[in-house]
Amino acid sequence: MARPLGYLMADYWLTHPTQSDMIVPVPLHPQRRRKRGFNQAALLAKELSERAGLATDATTLVRHRATASQVGLDVEQRKRNVRDAFRCTTDRLADRRVLLIDDVCTTGSTLEACALALREGGVGSVEALTLARAHSKRNWGTFTG
Repeated sequence: MARPLGYLMADYWLTHPTQSDMIVPVPLHPQRRRKRGFNQAALLAKELSERAGLATDATTLVRHRATASQVGLDVEQRKRNVRDAFRCTTDRLADRRVLLIDDVCTTGSTLEACALALREGGVGSVEALTLARAHSKRNWGTFTG
């Protein structure tokens, strides 16, 4: 499903372009990546990249700390769960304008944690694009990255 869903994201981005010059998928921790066998955000980013003509960097931003599943956690628990879980391994993205990609945004906690790590790594600006947005009052939050 990555190709058609990634193309949907690309169609949206092409009609609502941003100033982004680099795509960065939300990373999985290596343990979860091995267990799942793929990173859905990276697959979507690859398809978006091909269609939109933007380069992708799937190695600089890493999830260096394993986190519990976000399912069932409220907004504050989600923020605590992913706090300091991400970091940039190099300054390769310094001054770049990053489009952060994920499959689903529930509260924005993961996107915010990634954006903070990217900004600490020298990224000039971060915007996010997700395939879906959860609309549960219980989990609703505001992304401020």
